Amino acid sequence: MKIRKAEISDLPGLSQLFNAYRVFYKKTSDIPGAKEFLKDRMANNESVIYVAENESKELIGFAQLYPLFSSTRMKRLWLLNDLYVDKDQRGQGIGIMFIKFAKDLCRKTKSCGLILETEKSNVEGNHLYPKTGFVLNSEYNHYSWDVD
Repeated sequence: MKIRKAEISDLPGLSQLFNAYRVFYKKTSDIPGAKEFLKDRMANNESVIYVAENESKELIGFAQLYPLFSSTRMKRLWLLNDLYVDKDQRGQGIGIMFIKFAKDLCRKTKSCGLILETEKSNVEGNHLYPKTGFVLNSEYNHYSWDVD
């Protein structure tokens, strides 16, 4: 198993994984839309995407990070927005490896850290993140606003 930065040639397999990730979060399946979305992020250098591939070179997971900035720290901050491992491949430490790559990205870009959010119902994620050094912040309210 190998983790590496995604390439445009990964789009067919990556789109399948991204679609499964979205379906996990109760969104309607849309593989063409997933492919277009990922292609745009990659073409415009708007995110960093890592993929995990097995010995047969099949993609079995991905992580996507977006750059942000912290005004109070006056540094870059990375949002670990997406992390997904194929359900049949879980339990092999792939999520831990993705987080290691994300932390290395923070160090390489002289960033102040990583942030993420996940649903309370995401049992695997809520077990993984504290195990890898993330601290649940219960002191702040998280607000969102969606365009209709």
